[in-house]
Amino acid sequence: MKDYYEILNVSKDASQDEIKSSFRRLAKKYHPDLNPDNKEAEQKFKEVNEAYEVLGDPDKRRRYDTFGPEGVNSQAGYGQGYGGFGDIFEDIFDIFGDGFGQRSSSRRRGPVRGNDLRYNLDLEFEEAVFGVEKEIQIRKSESCRTCDGSGVKPGSQKETCNKCNGSGEVRYAQQTPFGQFVRVATCDQCGGTGEFIKDKCNTCSGTGKEIRNKKIKIKVPAGVDTGSIISVRGEGEAGDRGGPAGDLFIYINVKEHSIFKRKGNDIHFTVPITFVDAALGAEIEIPTLEGKESFTIPEGTQTGTRFRLKNRGIPNVKGIGKGDLYFRVEVKVPKKMTEKQKELLREFAKESGEIHKENKKGFFDKVKDAFGN
Repeated sequence: MKDYYEILNVSKDASQDEIKSSFRRLAKKYHPDLNPDNKEAEQKFKEVNEAYEVLGDPDKRRRYDTFGPEGVNSQAGYGQGYGGFGDIFEDIFDIFGDGFGQRSSSRRRGPVRGNDLRYNLDLEFEEAVFGVEKEIQIRKSESCRTCDGSGVKPGSQKETCNKCNGSGEVRYAQQTPFGQFVRVATCDQCGGTGEFIKDKCNTCSGTGKEIRNKKIKIKVPAGVDTGSIISVRGEGEAGDRGGPAGDLFIYINVKEHSIFKRKGNDIHFTVPITFVDAALGAEIEIPTLEGKESFTIPEGTQTGTRFRLKNRGIPNVKGIGKGDLYFRVEVKVPKKMTEKQKELLREFAKESGEIHKENKKGFFDKVKDAFGN
């Protein structure tokens, strides 16, 4: 079972400020942008976020401390907000004068950060290698421009809820064999905000948000690869009650190149050469990321020989150095030759002291010879 306190490296009696500080430090340490191609760091980053989502929320943290992971599972009966078991335990805290009910109510009325968004971005191989600026369009909720996110019709204002008198919660006295119990619940008229909107904004219907399409320019650094993540602060969904917007995460997918194969920051490919060039050596043209380039292969080069050009590969996404370029040669033997070409090769074999036997037998003749039939 995961221990969220252990994941965030804090004690169980740590303050919210200590939890937030530790989260920021660990999130930066394991962020995918700073740890490209590091699956372990990626997993750590997910665990840190999961732990902070619970411990960074005082109410979820309280339920986690009481019930464990099941207490913050949205599928569990006591993880459904403030009904059911949640109200029972708020009653207990209220009986002992612990003030938990008041704090949770205050938090519900306070600012809430908006949700993060994900966008999948496809890049051409060259765009990933050299970096590029892209303009993307996303559809998201933003603060209503008509009412500035208040949800109130311009010219009007919010009113104090007359059911809870602005506290955001209502209390019910219950007589039991053990005495009088007081149950504290979220006000059903204002939803715990303590305020009531009588004249709602016509644009957002009182939500304070409206859905809009937005174009955003993204600077993709040189050297990104499939799986890289670019974060854009504040471009996620709008927050509630004046809370900050979430973030936008760009997930990169790089298309394959017709020639180059990427392995980390190195690139690999195969160059076909003639057997004459392989035997005598030659100056050939090879493709590089910057264009074609001359390269001299030595005489007697065998098929499969690999050559390396240092620092001619892909830039490191952190801006530190480059990978290398590797290419292997593949000697191509002609399938059809003229009689003169064949004669020249026979002379070459004779001059080299090689015994050349031309076997003109067909496949089934060879099978008969092999099995003596």
